[in-house]
Amino acid sequence: MAGPRVVVAMSGGVDSSVAAALLVQQGYDVVGMMMRLWSEPGREAENRCCTPDALAQARLVAGKLGIPFYAVDARTVFYEQIVSSFIDAYAQGATPNPCLSCNRHIRWTFLLQRALSIDAQFMATGHYVRLIPSDQGQIQIQRAVDQAKDQSYVLHVLNQDQLRHAIFPLGELTKPQVRQLARDFNLPVAERPESQDLCFLGETDYRSFLARNYPDVLNPGPIQTSSGLNLGRHQGLAFYTIGQRKGLGIAAAEPLYVLRKDRSTNTLVVGPLDELGQTELTAANLNWVAGVPPAAPLRLQVKIRYKAAPAWGILTLLPGNQAHIRFDQKMRDITPGQAAVFYDGDIVLGGGIIQPS
Repeated sequence: MAGPRVVVAMSGGVDSSVAAALLVQQGYDVVGMMMRLWSEPGREAENRCCTPDALAQARLVAGKLGIPFYAVDARTVFYEQIVSSFIDAYAQGATPNPCLSCNRHIRWTFLLQRALSIDAQFMATGHYVRLIPSDQGQIQIQRAVDQAKDQSYVLHVLNQDQLRHAIFPLGELTKPQVRQLARDFNLPVAERPESQDLCFLGETDYRSFLARNYPDVLNPGPIQTSSGLNLGRHQGLAFYTIGQRKGLGIAAAEPLYVLRKDRSTNTLVVGPLDELGQTELTAANLNWVAGVPPAAPLRLQVKIRYKAAPAWGILTLLPGNQAHIRFDQKMRDITPGQAAVFYDGDIVLGGGIIQPS
């Protein structure tokens, strides 16, 4: 008798393929699903995700495992929820992380609903993260065993209802172990290279994408120091990010970095390294994995980017579903639009979007 039905979100890559293989091995009734996501018109072949080749690889894996496989059209919802928001965030001077929105709105809302509609009890992905029960019976998100591959940062957006349907088969494994399992299962994707973030950008960078799809970003303005000294002209605030040093197009006696972007005057403010950074931030639109915020003030660790090292700080709750973090030391890469994710040891408490200072 087959076990519970689980839909595996497949990408044609090694991680989701091994996740599917492990669940088949464990006796689940496995169904593979792959989403067709939006691609820029005329550049469909450049998309880093759901290319015809990736779709063909996912079908091969499903055939090898003997499981049903379906391609799901998510192009419209992906554009509305992810691409449009990506453009809007840059227009507002932020530097967004669309992977957060994709996990919240596309993978763990849109695709999960599709999974439940075919009587699946669970959905699985190839994310490197673990789930453990709390003493209160809730489901907690825990960092993966492989710290180099840990993806808990991008999954802080999930809630208890979604987590009750979630399985992450790779959380206890390292990437080399996953590669070896793919070989052991004789999967055709065993040596397939890593997939990239920002799949819809294709081979181009985000600046070219914005210039084609939101030409209003081509709005030059002054580059100034904190004291108001004019150093040159920028191409558009959206083309720069906090902490950027290269590509500023200005000459100076010492290296200069982007300190902030002033949308009210369309000014790019730059300065030396000792002027870069802050000791505090405000995060908004918070999601608490447990469903309720912790007792605060609370000393915890915070990641301000996916690849950033966790940093110690004090969290204080603010009205309007916001939180204030005061760090023990100056942080150089606090960037509006990125997520601040809160950790208690290896446990993800939640997080929110960093606001302009």
